[in-house]
Amino acid sequence: MIPLTILLFAAGSSSRMKGRDKLLERIGDETLLKRSARRAVATGLPVIALLPPPPTPRAAELDGLVGTRVTVPDASDGMSRSIAAGLGALPDSALGAMMVMADMPDLETGDLLTLASRFDALGGDTVVRAAGADGTPGSPALVPRRLFAALRSLDGDTGGRDVLKREAQDILPLPGRHALTDLDTPEDWAAWRARNR
Repeated sequence: MIPLTILLFAAGSSSRMKGRDKLLERIGDETLLKRSARRAVATGLPVIALLPPPPTPRAAELDGLVGTRVTVPDASDGMSRSIAAGLGALPDSALGAMMVMADMPDLETGDLLTLASRFDALGGDTVVRAAGADGTPGSPALVPRRLFAALRSLDGDTGGRDVLKREAQDILPLPGRHALTDLDTPEDWAAWRARNR
């Protein structure tokens, strides 16, 4: 398989959670961050977790799971800073990066492996983007090494959209809303919990 690393984005400020940390909200007996990390690690692919500056209680959630962690000191400047930090930490052997948002509770290990397999089947040079079952583009996205420099030069909070919109993308539907559900607000959490009782 083409060498691929998962970047687990967990440096955001949870600014829409009214004082709570969305990644430390509990799902059963674990936090959302631990759930996301556990599912990423279960792929067998290398995982790099992107975290806010210390002290942060998020780091303890990764103990025994993710050994490679990168602090994003300027995470408040937008998603582009996390992307730059993550891509800058990749080993030279990585020919692709899977950008996984830690606030997506429905993403499963099998989804991540399906995306990795598609990326490999396409030769590792094509952007592969997850979508909902209805075809609505979502997350994660897998990007080839040739785009790393352009992605690292971005500014602001648009993520990689400005670079990726210029690329042909292979859109891969995942089950249900696995690629679409993220939990940014208390209302998002309440609605998701109501659906998943």
